[in-house]
Amino acid sequence: QVQLVESGGGLVQAGGSLRLSCAASGLTFSSYAMGWFRQAPGQEREFVAAISWSGGRTAYADSVKGRFTISRDNAKNTVYLQMNSLKPEDTAVYYCAARFRGVVVTDEYDFWGQGTQVTVSS
Repeated sequence: QVQLVESGGGLVQAGGSLRLSCAASGLTFSSYAMGWFRQAPGQEREFVAAISWSGGRTAYADSVKGRFTISRDNAKNTVYLQMNSLKPEDTAVYYCAARFRGVVVTDEYDFWGQGTQVTVSS
């Protein structure tokens, strides 16, 4: 059974930083591209960042480019999202996702976590 478990969310002031983690189990982690998505209240889920199985390719939404960094540790079956210079508009539930075939910026991922709340106060 595949499980993706996010952690690291919380409340932070604008301009602050958080690092999200997503621990994967039940799959060959190094064979999967990983992505981060977010959903704010009343809005559709949106792509944030993604990383290829090797870590050699990354992709970011324009809204987070230069502020967020996605990385992975295949030895720990974990993907990270370092979020700096946070803004109130970054407030959302953040989800990680796994995809067997390469990096995409759509929501065409095979497995999803339950999400972790990030709240940025102004």
